[in-house]
Amino acid sequence: MTESHQGGPEGGADVPDEDVIELATKIFDLARQGETAMLTAYLDAGVPANLTNDRGDTLVMLAAYHGHPETVTALLGHGAEADRANDRGQTPLAGAVFKGEEAVIRALLAGGADPHAGTPSAVDTARMFGKTDLLELFGE
Repeated sequence: MTESHQGGPEGGADVPDEDVIELATKIFDLARQGETAMLTAYLDAGVPANLTNDRGDTLVMLAAYHGHPETVTALLGHGAEADRANDRGQTPLAGAVFKGEEAVIRALLAGGADPHAGTPSAVDTARMFGKTDLLELFGE
């Protein structure tokens, strides 16, 4: 009698399938590149709006950091959390402040982002870089 192993190595239940990893990588790239229509199609097909990578970066974080306000708005419209911090405690809003992405900042604020969330927060980041216009926008 022979033993049949399906689905990969022993204990493979915790090891993601290669195809799943490839698809996730593609989805994260779509967020980085601001490919809103294609990303939205995946969300409509059931991809979680709060999908995170191995560093805890959400699709919103990647779209925000790379300057794609339309993608940020679409993700938030599909239920993504505006303030979900990555493994380092950084929020999409703080990342957008760091990168100087004003349109993304406005999209995140419109989607309910809290300028005081995260470490450092968007407010702290704006102070650090002397961005007084953003501090005013945040009500500081």
